[in-house]
Amino acid sequence: MTFFLAAPLRSSRAHLQVLVAALVLLALPLALEAAEPPPSWQQTLTQGRVLVLGDSITQEGRYVSYLEYYLKRLSPGATADLISIGLSSETMSGLTEAGHPFPRPCVLERLDRALKAVAPKVVFACYGMNDGIYHPSSPERMMAFERGLKDLIAQVRGAGARLVLVTPPVFDALPIQSRTVPLTSPVFTYNAPFVDYDTVLAEFATLERSLKAPDIEVIDLHASMLQSLTARRTTDATFTYAPDGVHPGDAGHLLIAQTILRGLGYSDTMNEAEGELNRIAADPLFALIKERRELRSESWLPFVGYQKGGSFKSDFVKAAERVAVRLQREIDALAAAGPR
Repeated sequence: MTFFLAAPLRSSRAHLQVLVAALVLLALPLALEAAEPPPSWQQTLTQGRVLVLGDSITQEGRYVSYLEYYLKRLSPGATADLISIGLSSETMSGLTEAGHPFPRPCVLERLDRALKAVAPKVVFACYGMNDGIYHPSSPERMMAFERGLKDLIAQVRGAGARLVLVTPPVFDALPIQSRTVPLTSPVFTYNAPFVDYDTVLAEFATLERSLKAPDIEVIDLHASMLQSLTARRTTDATFTYAPDGVHPGDAGHLLIAQTILRGLGYSDTMNEAEGELNRIAADPLFALIKERRELRSESWLPFVGYQKGGSFKSDFVKAAERVAVRLQREIDALAAAGPR
């Protein structure tokens, strides 16, 4: 390619600037072609720590144990270093319903500390169940959820991590219909939730699904769980994943883990039946992974610190991590031996 200059150059410095500009133009297509695509989620999950955030469903943690178990069975030679610090009652919106015994904790209060302490490559976040504070839909509550979501995204990006947003599970009014309240009720609380509260969670899920960014993956757990729940009720009208309307049992936690894995592109090698729960429970690898996950959750949660009707903080996590290292060696050896 030949460049023609309209006027003589007045200095060697100007000459150099033009040459540099020309070289940049020539090299740009090559640079674009040579740019590597971002690593797959499977690669990213084994390249560093993974921070898992959420409310009481995440604090209970069964789905995190199932998730870590499947990751190890699917890739025995790799290790996903998950640190799960879900906190019951927590929101992303910062809202609390009247009559709640204490201000609901907000993840944004502890997020910066968590990101600095854990230094994750990936952050999982599953919020929404508490964010509508069990009321009917309103623009104000939706805006509070959106503000919290934007702040969460900005802080995770600022820490150089990728984000996996998991939409909220289903709120199931059927098993608790005697204590749900109608739209006309003057009061809505966790103990007397709006009967159609799941429509609010569906709105939160819609907002999260609208996000389009290469560093964010949105996994629509709400749609997956609703579809599965509807299908199960065609043969059992009383079936529920959450006997109290909110907190899933074992089958629900298994569905959460499987939905996350499928959303991240893992092969669909997992079964849905109760037989899968029995198989996992009988696998000694799962027992070790569950023990390690619970140990780390219980130590890292206070180490990061949180607010829940008071301040909670611990300065100790090293002892638990030493035990976790020993357990990981046992896990790696068992996984390398293959399924039993």
